Amino acid sequence: MKYKILLSCLLVFVCSATMAQKQAIDTIQIKGLVIIKGRNADGKNVFRAYQDTAYARQKLKKNLHTRWLVFDLGFNNYRDRSDYNGAQVMSLHPAASNSSFLGTSYASPNYYGKSFDYSGAALNNFAPRMASQPLSLSEFKLMPGKSVNFNLWILMQRLNLSKHKFNLIYAAGLEMNNYRFARNISYVPGYPTTIIRDTVNFSKNKLFVQYLTVPLMLNYTGNPARPNRSFKMSLGVSGGYLLKARTKQVSEERGKVRLTDEFSLNKWRFGLTGEVGYGPIKLYSNFALTPLHDYGLEQYPFSVGFRFNGF
Repeated sequence: MKYKILLSCLLVFVCSATMAQKQAIDTIQIKGLVIIKGRNADGKNVFRAYQDTAYARQKLKKNLHTRWLVFDLGFNNYRDRSDYNGAQVMSLHPAASNSSFLGTSYASPNYYGKSFDYSGAALNNFAPRMASQPLSLSEFKLMPGKSVNFNLWILMQRLNLSKHKFNLIYAAGLEMNNYRFARNISYVPGYPTTIIRDTVNFSKNKLFVQYLTVPLMLNYTGNPARPNRSFKMSLGVSGGYLLKARTKQVSEERGKVRLTDEFSLNKWRFGLTGEVGYGPIKLYSNFALTPLHDYGLEQYPFSVGFRFNGF
């Protein structure tokens, strides 16, 4: 009798352990996402997923949240406000374009008589052309589908301001912009830099620019307890400092040529930044308020794309 009771207890324990193990295998929780395995009427395995709101509310007890290695993938272009008409006039009178001497503080004689603003004279100095072949808006046309923008935010934090619906989001990382030119133009490094119309047909012709950037945004999250089913919107400003710039050209005549220089680019970049999304899907946009170049070309870059691993 004693052995029968012991055997029955052992069977109950084994059955309970088997059922618990089966339940543990059939239910998987990854942070706030719960996945349940079951069977339909035909006996086939089906999976159902839902958001654990208790997990989300537990996280809301923290006022500061951190994300590492948030990244963006999108495309670049720019609004070109350069004075091409003025440059065409100056190309007819090359002596006049060198008449606006701005001082004697420059060490290099190449600076003598140059105009360092965004006038037609400065543009004609920056990208000199013959009067028979004047500058035009299409000269610096980009290939939008190949002008890729990639941003890597090493650190991104969100600070609660009010009920986790209104937050402050800030980050620090690298903005990497590729400008793929449709025309055969070349940057010639020097003091100052010039841009020429080249005689070679390039299969690839691009300018790469990298900034150390810090964005600051006000964020609205419609449903903080269920972030994967919530509308989100952020808007703010960003500031960046030029770290690196280089050109890459590929052609049959010259092969692959890379040049690293500042190319008279603006060292500082300020602009507007924002994002909008629903759940894990987010779109970002950046609009520069400062021109890409220090003088001559008055081009204001912008980029749009998708953000991954963000808030």
